[in-house]
Amino acid sequence: MEFARQVRRQAQVSRKTDETDIEADLLLDGSGSTRIASGVAFFDHMLEQTFRHALFDLELRAQGDLLVDAHHTIEDCGYVLGKAISQALGARVGIARYGSALIPMDESLARVVIDLSGRPSLHFRLPFISRLIGSCDVCLFQVFFSSFSHSLGASLHMTSLYGENDHHRIEGIFKGLGHALRAAVRIDESLGQRVLSTKGCLSGVEGSAASMAEKSK
Repeated sequence: MEFARQVRRQAQVSRKTDETDIEADLLLDGSGSTRIASGVAFFDHMLEQTFRHALFDLELRAQGDLLVDAHHTIEDCGYVLGKAISQALGARVGIARYGSALIPMDESLARVVIDLSGRPSLHFRLPFISRLIGSCDVCLFQVFFSSFSHSLGASLHMTSLYGENDHHRIEGIFKGLGHALRAAVRIDESLGQRVLSTKGCLSGVEGSAASMAEKSK
């Protein structure tokens, strides 16, 4: 595990299309420091919750066609952030792989469970009461998590168990994602240079220190 400790788990990812221009700089083993600017204030606030609670350092800058709506910006931010975490994890050697969280947010309770298996899927159960939170269309949250889980290569289960205030319910989900990620990316010293899978690999990358070193070059 000395090798895993020496690898700086970080990534820089950018995406530029006719609809969006996004750059992210991520450090997994950080302190929760964030600088986020997507042009969608409530979405920025939610991302800050996730990365603060995960203790990941993140700088994210996004420019999108917000005159159309926020769909492309939020979807592509999900893609970039998932890809950044995946790149920072490399071959996923020695990580705990699974994470879960139950998060109370005032009258609401959220449950988030993640598996960094390399097999993407999203199960999102949060029937909203309102159409908007701030200026953000609530249907875009599922769009974000779908894009995020697919580019990360993660099975992601997110449920609002109960609650009356949509702000509280979705904030609990974003905070829960932070805590679940924090647990899942944790280095488990008992694994040594292995991955937690009988296949011997996660996300199609051979789970060895040698392959991890090659990816870090």
